[in-house]
Amino acid sequence: MIEPSSLPADPTELHLRISYVDELCDTPQADTLERWDVAILHRRRTHHGGNGPAETSGCVNAVCPSCTVEDIAVGSMTFYRVHLDRGRNAYWAMEEESEELYETAQVLLDQGTGSFTSEVGELLEYVGSALLVMDRVTLDQQWRGHGLAAVLAIEAIHRLMAGCRAIACSPGVTDLGSQCLKDRSEWDRVNAKIAQGCERLGFRLYRDNIYLLSPSSQDLEEQRGVLRGRLVELGASWRAATS
Repeated sequence: MIEPSSLPADPTELHLRISYVDELCDTPQADTLERWDVAILHRRRTHHGGNGPAETSGCVNAVCPSCTVEDIAVGSMTFYRVHLDRGRNAYWAMEEESEELYETAQVLLDQGTGSFTSEVGELLEYVGSALLVMDRVTLDQQWRGHGLAAVLAIEAIHRLMAGCRAIACSPGVTDLGSQCLKDRSEWDRVNAKIAQGCERLGFRLYRDNIYLLSPSSQDLEEQRGVLRGRLVELGASWRAATS
């Protein structure tokens, strides 16, 4: 197990900035497919005084006038909200957007109607009509290995899943430039670990590496509480190890 002290900074200072850019395009494609970008930020406090500026997790005075605060990007996530009941056929909207979304559409959606296939529909409760796709989750190298991707992903899912009937993902390596994955066995090991992280959130394999999760799943809410507790523990351990 990697020690919390190996983290570059206090993990409880991580936070998310979720944004959607509306291009004001009145088109069927724009009505059907929404891209949501999630910036993973770390709040860095720097105390200016003494022998020079020094990074600190906090001052004795919470409103120390000698401290500056800035948000440092340490990762990102990309989600798509796919509306199956408006705009164009969602199957073809996803095909046009990216190869990854097209692979998801081929497994979950009916090509002719753009709705969930009858087989998929039987697995899902009627809690909404849209499909939320977790397309990409990336963390800087120094923040990996502590389960933080799962902690952050479940928070983003919780914010974006309103009105959705299903959440889908296709777990796998997104950092294709990583120098750590030099052979097939290492590639497979990392992909398996990523899939385990998705299962920890409540995702279950449906078919062809497409995983599904219901927004109404009790596992989702329970795991959110567990993972928030994990973040608090990591922060406490980090502060104890670096004090």
